[in-house]
Amino acid sequence: MPVLAQRYQSVQLLNTIFMQLINEELLNSVSAEAAENLRLRKNYNLHASLDDKVQRLLNALEPGTELPVHRHRHTDETYLLLRGSLILKLYDDSKTLIGEYVLNPETGNYGASIPAGQWHTIEVHEKGTVIFEVKEGPYAPLSDEDIL
Repeated sequence: MPVLAQRYQSVQLLNTIFMQLINEELLNSVSAEAAENLRLRKNYNLHASLDDKVQRLLNALEPGTELPVHRHRHTDETYLLLRGSLILKLYDDSKTLIGEYVLNPETGNYGASIPAGQWHTIEVHEKGTVIFEVKEGPYAPLSDEDIL
């Protein structure tokens, strides 16, 4: 059985992994990597390739991580908060803050769907925060014109 399957309790049939369990052990592991990372965040891709049509990932985030105000011009982006707390901030083209939304499962605000072209960033408020993030692929790094 592959190490990934042993470590994260993937279910295997005829040597083909068809399901990966997203559990406390996985969230703790990715969060520990984020806490040790200089950027204070760590992606754990659930998609097989950066060329996949859908990018699905866990994004472990620690307080103090800095994400620039940015946009994805050609794809919506959805965050579903699995644990922790953060503030999603939305901006207009002149970098004026137009909305702030506290995401925290304990208060009933579980996530957000951000339309293509919307300037946004997040501010993390709790250690061990993890979001499930989805956007259309293939992966495209941000260009200078997509960062305010």
